[in-house]
Amino acid sequence: MRNFSDIGRIVVKVGTNVLAPGGIPDEKRIDEIADDVAALRKRGLSPILVSSGAIGFGAIALGLEQRPKKVEMRQACAAVGQPILMEHWRKALGKRGITAAQILLIRESFDDRRSYLNLRNAVENLLAIGAVPILNENDSVSTTEIGDLFGDNDSLSAHVASKLDAGLLVLLTDIDALYDRDPRIHPDAEPMRLVEKITDSIRSAAGKAGSEHATGGMITKIQAVEVAARAGCRTVLADGRQKNVLNRIFKGEEIGTLFLAGPRMGARARWILGARPKGGISVDDGALAALERRKSLLPKGVTGVEGVFGIGDVVLIDSRYHAVTSMGSEEIRRIMGRHSRDVQTVLGQGRREEVVRAEDIVALHE
Repeated sequence: MRNFSDIGRIVVKVGTNVLAPGGIPDEKRIDEIADDVAALRKRGLSPILVSSGAIGFGAIALGLEQRPKKVEMRQACAAVGQPILMEHWRKALGKRGITAAQILLIRESFDDRRSYLNLRNAVENLLAIGAVPILNENDSVSTTEIGDLFGDNDSLSAHVASKLDAGLLVLLTDIDALYDRDPRIHPDAEPMRLVEKITDSIRSAAGKAGSEHATGGMITKIQAVEVAARAGCRTVLADGRQKNVLNRIFKGEEIGTLFLAGPRMGARARWILGARPKGGISVDDGALAALERRKSLLPKGVTGVEGVFGIGDVVLIDSRYHAVTSMGSEEIRRIMGRHSRDVQTVLGQGRREEVVRAEDIVALHE
């Protein structure tokens, strides 16, 4: 029996194929999930929903036979579909005396430290007043390829679970488990009920796929598991079409696949690791060796700067580390290769000598 008695906060990602199998919104299923959410609240849990479906619902409402490929049309579908999606959730949760709260996110909501803290405070306040936050990516105003910002809602839900300190992430999809091989190709494929750690063999077992109205495949779910695991958050992948699936998971039934958590990283380290770098810094071998010993990055070890960024932005160091820089890109270009004692002469009195402080550096393999 699985034991989730220590869980206080849960993030539930609901896939498009669960909400609208075959392209048709399933109000009964949405009601069943709302029932489960209400039951979780009675257990004293704080559920947060990440709901896919805006583009799919919009495509259905517009009479499109296939998921649109062009960004502009996908944005239009999202604009049409998001209020339809939220109306379904509002009605279903409202029947159970629960207020639904919509939060639409862009990647910068997590990349920018202040925006992230504001988001965190907003969600905490919504939970405190008894509302259920329902999050989705703000596809209708995305200026880059939709799905490029978080990858899809699998990734978004994992970042939400990580940043908001959830103990469990549940990915409700139309797949009943992770299999050792692609079950569509190999009829004898076996479901994996417990995965202790994501390995190369696990990644190779993950398939690609989505349907006409969904973006995620199994590989995106594995990537989401890895993000959640770094936060000390377990993940369950399960078939969201099963009746009372969330309650059954919390009762300990071995539904789907349970992925165990890894060592828990601190909140700031998780933010640094999860933020999208705004530029890059190249370093020499001596600096790399110092970084491996968890030392600060000094100007003398910098050999190149890529992009434009400011103080406090997250950057990529030599494709191995994410770090919060203590200097802007132009400042680093002026001081790189020089001795630390030259910093205040070149950049002004009171400036730090480090390009990046040791405590602001996180290795990507962590």
